[in-house]
Amino acid sequence: MTAKPDTPFLCWNCHERALGPHFCAACGKVLRPPAESDYFQTFGLPRKLWIEMPQLEQRFLELSWKLHPDNFVNASDAEREISLEQSSELNDAYRVLRDPLARVEYLLELEGERKEGEKKQQAPPELLEEVFQLNESLDELRDAKESGGDLGDLKTKLQSAESGFLERLGEVDAQLESVAREWDGASDANGTGEARKKLMARMNQLLNRRSYIRNLVTNVQKELAAS
Repeated sequence: MTAKPDTPFLCWNCHERALGPHFCAACGKVLRPPAESDYFQTFGLPRKLWIEMPQLEQRFLELSWKLHPDNFVNASDAEREISLEQSSELNDAYRVLRDPLARVEYLLELEGERKEGEKKQQAPPELLEEVFQLNESLDELRDAKESGGDLGDLKTKLQSAESGFLERLGEVDAQLESVAREWDGASDANGTGEARKKLMARMNQLLNRRSYIRNLVTNVQKELAAS
């Protein structure tokens, strides 16, 4: 279970309680990244999905400078090792939190609602007919390429399908943003566990749908590029 943002940690050097998670207020030593911390905590943020990007970037630059190993060349071996750990953790946290989709996936992983790397590939029921037609068009295009047939009409059909699926991606992204704002609202209002679980299930469903549609678009683009 991950720690709350205000959970105190013990400093490895003076053993005083430090709210960290970067430097000890008592002795000033750089702190080893707590095993129970998370990327939100790395930046001193609540576990919410709306993040002001300019503030995140500014905080990243500040911490990058403070934690850079070059600042610890005359420090002990332990401090140099810890600065490397902190810098690596900071870079990973920034890479995830600056990406809205990666941020949602990460939050769901923290909450135990999504296994790392999970991307279910079942076709959403409302897309079954479109997926069937797309697969037929892809097969026709491959057959036409092998036989030297005319590809013009088939490519036009696939480009139309690509546009349609890209539009679906935009719809899913808009739905994800809406649910993310609901999540933040529930967090601010200390919403019930049941309400939060329903929101996480919805986000998980949308992420899976997005992954499936994104793969369809990628397949179409590959075939069009090769034809």
